[in-house]
Amino acid sequence: MALAVLFVVGTLKPQWLPAGPGRSPVAALPAPSLVVAAVAPAVSAASAAPVVTSLAQAARRAAPAVVSIMASKTGRAANPHADDPRFRFFFEGQGNAPPTQTGLGSGVIVSREGYLLTNNHVVEGATEISVQLADGRQVQAQLIGTDPETDLALLKVDLDGLPVIALGNVPALQVGDAVLAIGNPFNVGQTVTSGIVSALGRNRLGLSTFENFIQTDAAINPGNSGGALVDAQGNLIGINTAIFSRSGGSLGIGFAIPVDTASQVMGSLLRDGRVRRGWIGIEPRDLTPELAESLGLPVQQGVLIAGVLGGGPAARAGLRPGDVVLRIGDKAVLNTTQLLATVAALQPESEAKIGLQRGDKAIDLKLTVALRPSTVARPR
Repeated sequence: MALAVLFVVGTLKPQWLPAGPGRSPVAALPAPSLVVAAVAPAVSAASAAPVVTSLAQAARRAAPAVVSIMASKTGRAANPHADDPRFRFFFEGQGNAPPTQTGLGSGVIVSREGYLLTNNHVVEGATEISVQLADGRQVQAQLIGTDPETDLALLKVDLDGLPVIALGNVPALQVGDAVLAIGNPFNVGQTVTSGIVSALGRNRLGLSTFENFIQTDAAINPGNSGGALVDAQGNLIGINTAIFSRSGGSLGIGFAIPVDTASQVMGSLLRDGRVRRGWIGIEPRDLTPELAESLGLPVQQGVLIAGVLGGGPAARAGLRPGDVVLRIGDKAVLNTTQLLATVAALQPESEAKIGLQRGDKAIDLKLTVALRPSTVARPR
């Protein structure tokens, strides 16, 4: 009977029984619903916490050094007889005032001495260049020099208390880094757009002779040319120069000249009044595997010499059409872009060793580098 009563009490009213050794009262166990209620809000709050990011500080740091540029060009007289004194006597004021064209662009102040970088195509052919700062000041600018082969130009303004942008580290730049494009698109006023670095080292776009562009999806439109591409800290990493567009508006494919290239061009313009580049006088062509096979060459990479300029450095050194350039000095050459950049970096009047493949023989020749002739800017 006692066992039966104990069984019934343990089944129906276990709380009546005293706690034995190692046994905890059932009432002391936490309710599962309370545990869930206590934990769930903490997890939800952690997962819902927003990650706040802002590029406002970068914009505030860089924007004061970005300017608007108005370049005026005097066109032809409307009437072909406007310069004839007899025409002006009888038709005073008719056709004797040539029209004026005004181009709009942007620029970046890079030194406290008043030097600005912009695009060559913004100021090309201008008879008067006006610069307006972000603080409202407006001043005439002096053209120090241009480099059509990189589409860069250097201007100077005489003002006190100029804001100067800090230069960034282009070699540390990576695809995916956040960037801002700052300029004056469509003359609406200074505008900041954001995006990322889409690609590095873009070339063969036909925009200039020497191409090594930063590609970005930050919106760049007409009027942004010459403006600043800055990193998330507000440091200048590029000069905005072109967009890919079928309509004239931004499609998210813009190109900027790296600031290290711009700095080198600026230094040359200040020192020599022009950019001095090496030149050897050949017509290069990329060597493809198919072309190498058809010519019976034992190499698959390099630059084929399609032509040699008579009397040029290459001709005097003995280079021939059909030779394949493999090296210049100790630098391997794999394509025409590398060849142009490597030769351009050579000092004029210096001596360079060229590694060639001529038929089935590998040979080395020495030549004296010449000064690259000036070129006319390409139409854009």
